[in-house]
Amino acid sequence: MTRRRERQGTVAAAAAASAGAAKRAAAAGAAVLLSLALALGAVNAPAAADELSDRKAALEAEQQKVQEQYEYLDQDIAKTVAQLNIYQNQELPAAQAVLTEAEGRVSTASAKVGALTDRVALAQESRNTIAAQIEEDRQALDETQKVIGQIASQAYKSGGVPSSLTLLLGAEGAESLTDSMGMAGQALRGQNAAVERLTQQAATNVNSEARLAAVEEEISSLKAQAQEALESEQAARDEAAEEKSKVDSLIASAESLNNELEAKKPVIQAKLASIQSEQAAVQAEIAERQRILLEEARRAEEARIAEANRRAAEEAAQNNQPPPPPQTVQPTNPSAFGLRYPVSAPLSSGFGWRATPVGTIDFNGSGGYLHSGLDFGARCGTPIYAAAAGEVWRSDTGGGEMIGTGNRIVLNHGVIGTSALATNYYHLSSRLVNAGQWVNAGQLIGYVGQTGNSSGCHLHFETMLNGQLVNPMGLL
Repeated sequence: MTRRRERQGTVAAAAAASAGAAKRAAAAGAAVLLSLALALGAVNAPAAADELSDRKAALEAEQQKVQEQYEYLDQDIAKTVAQLNIYQNQELPAAQAVLTEAEGRVSTASAKVGALTDRVALAQESRNTIAAQIEEDRQALDETQKVIGQIASQAYKSGGVPSSLTLLLGAEGAESLTDSMGMAGQALRGQNAAVERLTQQAATNVNSEARLAAVEEEISSLKAQAQEALESEQAARDEAAEEKSKVDSLIASAESLNNELEAKKPVIQAKLASIQSEQAAVQAEIAERQRILLEEARRAEEARIAEANRRAAEEAAQNNQPPPPPQTVQPTNPSAFGLRYPVSAPLSSGFGWRATPVGTIDFNGSGGYLHSGLDFGARCGTPIYAAAAGEVWRSDTGGGEMIGTGNRIVLNHGVIGTSALATNYYHLSSRLVNAGQWVNAGQLIGYVGQTGNSSGCHLHFETMLNGQLVNPMGLL
């Protein structure tokens, strides 16, 4: 019992020391956290500024994409569409991925807590079994000690265990000697057995005490691990809840923007229809002018060829030679116009069909629209030059209301062979030429801007060949 109380005292002291160490560690941890908090506070403002700058850059980049997809959306609508696209295609998927990862950590931490709880229960069961065995062994040890005490007391009262000589001298006869020796042997064997049993029980008790101490230590360690796992689980749950809140907020924001755009859809569609109608009228006018030019050029060329054939036939008749084969109108390669790039800037959007992205609003109602020219991403104020020599057919503000194309210039480059070419320059900040004026190739005609329905500085450049809009890249 004394040894057991000593062991319990040692365990209590160790527990107290461990608690003290834990408090010191907690204090040290708090100091570290305080230092980190102060350090983070010092850099919090720049970090927030960087995040805001990144979000602004992402919005501007997405707005540029929207401008490419919807050429004539005004800046506010393009910005709203861009923000919706960022929510739907970037921020929401990223937040959902973080949420899924956080929920995975919750599941992992929860499983670890469950496993550790099971191990603690098993260890406690083992401890109870060992403690019960120790108590049983203690009782057996007490019984053995009583037996040994009784043997010792009896021996003391009878003068100790008699020797063989004493038995021989004190025997009254052979039968008495035999009985005395048998009783003495039996007493000695009982005493030896009791001592051996006491030794074994003492050893067993020491081993059980060691096992109990090990199990107690294991339980303490498992409980600490379980507590740490519980804290990790709670932190993971808190993070998951925070990410879930972000996802819900993004979904709500996306739905709000989508509802806003849906509400404005009829107005936007009407505006786009008006712009497209005005554009179609301008293109029809250019096409009609080109048709007239081509017709005039065809007649002039046919008259020239007819006159050349007549003269050739007369000369052949005078020389008594057969007439030469008649001349015919030869088709002309449009590259003969020798167009040059109208602005020194990178190409930001090419010619071709622009499909409405999946999940976004189809304002045109046709699954997309034809981007009928090239967009050059230049700064506002960048010089624009005539792609070839020609006459200024138009120099106006795009319908007089600065909608759609904004400030625009249309140049007629005339007819070469069977090809009539005109070039269009849209969204200019200012125009330096007037209708009816002749310009030379490479002459400065205006500056890049973002007038009309444009969400950013750029030049929209078109080529109209024989009444049809064609890809300028085939002519430059």
